[in-house]
Amino acid sequence: MPEIHRARVSEIDPVTLYRILWLRVSVFVVEQQAAYPELDGRDIEPDAELMWSVQDGAVAATLRVLRDDVSAMRIGRVATAEWARGQGHAARLMDAAVERCREQAPSAPIHLDAQLHLEDWYGRFGFVRAGASYQEDGIPHIPMVRETSVL
Repeated sequence: MPEIHRARVSEIDPVTLYRILWLRVSVFVVEQQAAYPELDGRDIEPDAELMWSVQDGAVAATLRVLRDDVSAMRIGRVATAEWARGQGHAARLMDAAVERCREQAPSAPIHLDAQLHLEDWYGRFGFVRAGASYQEDGIPHIPMVRETSVL
C-alpha cells in the first residue's frame, strides 16, 4: 500500500520537495503545455500543507491544502505521475485532504478549481459545480465546492 505524507514546505526533505515540485511542473507545465507560474507563493503560506503519495520510493501523486481565508479551505495542484495513474493515488490523497480540511476548519467549505473533464471525478468526493466554466491557460476549468453538510 502506498504511503501518504503531509507536511509544510519547511518540514519536507529537500529531495522530496524537489520531486513533488518536479511532478507538478511535469504535469501542469510540460504535459499540459501551460506556461504559467507553477510556483505561485501559496505553498509557503503559514497554513499551507503539501500532501503526497509514495510508491516504491517515488512520488506518485501530490496535492496541496490551503486556507483561503478564515472561512474557507482550498485543495489544489492535484497531480499524478503518468506511471501511477489509474492506481488510486489521487483518490486516496483527495480523501486524506478532505479529512485534513475538516480537521483544520470543521465548518468551512472546501473550494477547488477543477479541469472541466474532471468534474465527475471530483464529484465522487462531494464537490459540486460552484460557478461558470472559464479558461485557464487554454484549459477549460470550473470552480467547485464541498459544503460542510456533505458527509
